[in-house]
Amino acid sequence: MNRNEYKTSEGSCIISEDVIAAIASSAVLEVPGVAGMAQRPADLRGFIGNSPTKSVRVLNNEMETILDVYINVKLDARIQEVAPAVQHNVKVAVQSMTGKPVNKVNVHIMGIVLEDNKDKMPD
Repeated sequence: MNRNEYKTSEGSCIISEDVIAAIASSAVLEVPGVAGMAQRPADLRGFIGNSPTKSVRVLNNEMETILDVYINVKLDARIQEVAPAVQHNVKVAVQSMTGKPVNKVNVHIMGIVLEDNKDKMPD
């Protein structure tokens, strides 16, 4: 598991990629027009580890932090408005909570949710 480590004179703080992914997921869900998180395509890392947040991929090293978020949008949402809002929310949330600068937030629209299940009432 890759981690961010911050060292000060008092000690060090390690932030795992899973924590960064959880912060990003909660920031995404706050954006109007987002129907929810989508599962990202499988890769080798997905088979090796048990990541609770499979909707966010964090690429993290000393030089940069890049996040890939996979989302579903609502039918009436405008992708041109939702995607930049997701990028902004994720960047601000991760930077403010971890102190680590985020270089890129890539938004992947995986699907469109056609109807809301809450509106349907059983007969």
